Formats: sequence, C-alpha cells, structure tokens
Amino acid sequence: MRFTFALSFVALSLVSCHKQEPVKAKQESGPIAISVASVSTRQIQRVVDSVGTLFPFDEVIVSAEIEGKVNAVNYDLGDSVKQGDVLVGISDEEQRYLLLQNEAQLRQSLERLGLKRENEKVRDIEETPEVRRSRADLTEAQKRYERMRSLVDQKIGAQADLDAAGTRYQAMQAAIDVTRNQTRNLIQEVERFKAIVELQRKKLRDTSVRSPFNGQVKERQVAVGQYVRANTPLMTLVKIHPIRLRLDVPERLAPWTKVGQTADVAVEAFENRRFLGRVSRIAPTVDQSKRTFIVEALIDNPDGALKPGSYARAKLATQKVDSVTLAPLRAVNYVLGANKAYVVKDSGTIEAREVKIGERYDQQVEILEGLSEGEQVATSQLSRLDTGVKVRIGAEAAAKSGKKAE
Repeated sequence: MRFTFALSFVALSLVSCHKQEPVKAKQESGPIAISVASVSTRQIQRVVDSVGTLFPFDEVIVSAEIEGKVNAVNYDLGDSVKQGDVLVGISDEEQRYLLLQNEAQLRQSLERLGLKRENEKVRDIEETPEVRRSRADLTEAQKRYERMRSLVDQKIGAQADLDAAGTRYQAMQAAIDVTRNQTRNLIQEVERFKAIVELQRKKLRDTSVRSPFNGQVKERQVAVGQYVRANTPLMTLVKIHPIRLRLDVPERLAPWTKVGQTADVAVEAFENRRFLGRVSRIAPTVDQSKRTFIVEALIDNPDGALKPGSYARAKLATQKVDSVTLAPLRAVNYVLGANKAYVVKDSGTIEAREVKIGERYDQQVEILEGLSEGEQVATSQLSRLDTGVKVRIGAEAAAKSGKKAE
C-alpha cells in the first residue's frame, strides 16, 4: 500500500510540473508588410488659415443731449432701426417755452433795425431807423445854426441864440456817431439772439433722440418715466451689415497680403455654410509678442446670421505661390515630442527621420525639413517601424507606387 501511494504521488508531481512549464510565444518571422507613398512637389498658393473674431461695423452708445423726463421708448433689444428713427422721446415742454422767449427777444431786436424776417440782414447802416432819426436831428440842428448865423450877421439875431444853435449842432454830430455805434452793437446783438434761438431749436429737436444709422438695438438702458440728464446712456446700437472679421496673419506673409483679397469664412453655428469676405484694412504694425499683424475683412450680412463676438475660421488666399514638398498626412507619426516619417530604402529597410511640418492641404502635409521629392515613405504600420526594420511593400501598395511586391 505504501509503495502504491508513493507511485501515485510521483505521477501527480510529474503532471503538475508539466502543466506549469511556460509556453513560448510564437515569434513572427519575415519583413513587415506596409503601404507606401511618394513624396511629391507642387506649386501651392499660400492660404492663411486663421481663427478670428467678428466685430460690428459700427457700435455706438446713444446718449441724451438734454435733461428731462422720458415719455416714450420706441425700440428694445434686437429691434431693427433705420437712420432717423426716433428711439426715445424726452419731454419738450420746458424747451418750447424757452424757445418762445428767445424768439420774442429776437423779434424785438429785429424791429429796432427795421427788419421783419430772421434771414434779413442790414445792408446799409445809414438806413436803419435809429440812424435815420439821428441824421434828421443833425440836419435840423445844422439848418437852425445856419439860420441863426445869418440873422446874427444881419444884426437881427442874438448871439446867445447862435451859441445855443451851435452847441446843439455839435451835440447832434456827436449823437449820430453814438447812434451808429449803438446800431452796430444792435446788429451783433441780433446775431447773438439768432444763435440762441437756433441753439434752443436744436435742444427742442434733441428731445426726440434719433438713430444715427441703420442697425439693431444691442441694449436698452432707459425706461419711460425716468429722468435723464445730458450724456445719460439711452440705447446701444450696432450695425452688422456688413460685419468686420479681424484675423492674425503671420508677418512673413505681409508682402503678399493685399486689400481686396477674398477670405473664405466659416462659423461653428453654420457648419454647411460659407461666407465670403474681402480684405478692407491691414494694420500698419506687427504684434511683437505673436509676430502677427491684424487683417480686417468685411462680410456681407444682410440677414444678420453672423453675430459680433463670435469666433470664425477663415482661409485667406494670398498672392504668394511656393514650390512645396508634400507627403501624405498618414505618413507622419508623432513620437515622443517629434514628428517622424519612415523612408523605405532600396534594401527593404526603414530609415526613421525626424521631419518638420508646415501647412496642411486636405490629406497631405507640407514637409519643411527631413524629406526629399521622390522618396518612398511608409503609410501603414507606423507604430511598428523604426530604423533598420525590414519591410515589404504589399501588392496593392506596390501597384500604386510602381514597384514590384516583395
């Protein structure tokens, strides 16, 4: 019995040891099958692909120019307004009374000059009523003096009467000069009253606050019954047709960026819609921190679809045309902080190269450094490739590249 038990124990131990023996992984043999593509060169018109911000064409805070109580608010948030529309009405009662008072003062001064209408002017100061009266008094004094002198010469009149007539004549000569000066001052006074009346009429017109341009109400800041003073904000208006788009363009593209160039604009809110912009302004300076300058494009926005403050992506076609080295986007692999491409050598091995990339064009990318025209680069199995790895080109890939499958 003891012998049988020992044999069983040995048999179980052998089975157990056999099950714990590790299974060796089957090693893959032969080169890795890959797809390849050729590095090419072609002429490319440079396009600035940038994200910008939309701004209103015009934005203004409409403020009160006079003080008074608001008696009408005709528009609110989002309403469209036309140039000249009355936005807010301010009580005009006090302004009308002041205008009547100023007009009465003006009419009084005009009558003293013999004028009937505001637009009339004094053509000859000698024809004004006051000067004509003074001139008549002077003529009468002169004739009296001449008569008295004739009587005195004839020994008929008294010398005292001649002296009195001479004194009055001299007084009238001085009086007419005073009257002329007073009339000139009165003419200036009339002009002053005219200016006061026109200013008061303007204040009366300012009780109706009007829109300075066609636009929309961005914000209403006043209510009926509110008492406002001069410079109190009433409404904020924006003009968004056309709308401005401001983009940052790299300084190296400054020589080829011109006013009048077109921009293809897309916004997130309208994925399947494109907007056409046209460059209207170019900043004269470069931002030293970003090494870019601002380009402003105008976009027609008749339906108000584009809203100020939104982000927009734009492609600005410049006048710069370059010979560009291109490789498929899928041929570039980002590894440990660097972009790498895998060149297939004639020996059927891989040479991993670090490449510097530029702009993206559909499914291709610009190669600034690291690859040359005509070289074959791997477009599949990139994660398994490195310098010295053996590869073979698949039949389908070989047919496309013009090489024989290995």
